[in-house]
Amino acid sequence: MKASQLYKTLEKDFITPKLSDEWAKHMTSIADFVSANFKKRSMGLVCDFSKEINHVYTAVFPSNPVLQRILDDDTQDAMLFVHHPSTWDITKAPNVFQLMDRKLLEELKSRRISIYNLHVPLDDYGPYSTSVTLAKALAIQPEKPFAHYFGSLSGVLGRTEVSTVQELRKFFEKAMEHKVSLYSYGDKKIKGGIVAVIAGGGNDVDMLTEIAEAGVNTFVTGITAKNSHSQKAHEFAKEHGINILGGTHYSTETFACIAMCNYFKKQGLPAEFIKDKPVMEDL
Repeated sequence: MKASQLYKTLEKDFITPKLSDEWAKHMTSIADFVSANFKKRSMGLVCDFSKEINHVYTAVFPSNPVLQRILDDDTQDAMLFVHHPSTWDITKAPNVFQLMDRKLLEELKSRRISIYNLHVPLDDYGPYSTSVTLAKALAIQPEKPFAHYFGSLSGVLGRTEVSTVQELRKFFEKAMEHKVSLYSYGDKKIKGGIVAVIAGGGNDVDMLTEIAEAGVNTFVTGITAKNSHSQKAHEFAKEHGINILGGTHYSTETFACIAMCNYFKKQGLPAEFIKDKPVMEDL
């Protein structure tokens, strides 16, 4: 497939004028690899290295292991689709997003492997969205979007058949394939059978305010670590009786990137998800 055709299709299906983002200002040290369009709006085509695309890889972050895995395949004329154009690592705060490695980018360029990013557009409510796909993985039926974020509605309120927070925690751990965190700030019973879900980094006061106003007492997200950044969010949740469950930034966003493989297959392209490792300190 012509790369330009695929980019045009992605643009039509996911990017709308209401959405914005701000990645480019943090990527100055690799700016020579970054497309002019991405520098303007921080979404879409990050690295324009391909004219033809015959294979698509998807990943949550463009980490060194992910990029190396593609290079080890000895692939050419391909595309890496990522939810984030940089790699999250809470242990490296305050620089929690690490830029792509220049040497690996050089190799991707030489093999004509482009990099395409949908952050806010993939967070926005829809069939492939991070929160909708996470909710469905937890057998939570999406009912209503919420959580305003850079023009998107990045969260979902959904109905569960699970009656207690502890039961939901067990279900969550099974889906994540690792331990999760639980901050028991509210009643152990899930109020009204409704759970708020925001994949990734939804644990902040603005999001929790919407949850409290909706009368919900159970919240599933990715990053829940107690630190200076999240202190006010934890205090708010405790004050308003909202239980918080966390499954790491990476793990809660994998389901959207896996679902995107089906999207690319519908475009006639073979696609595969590259598995990476969660940062357990997120919890």
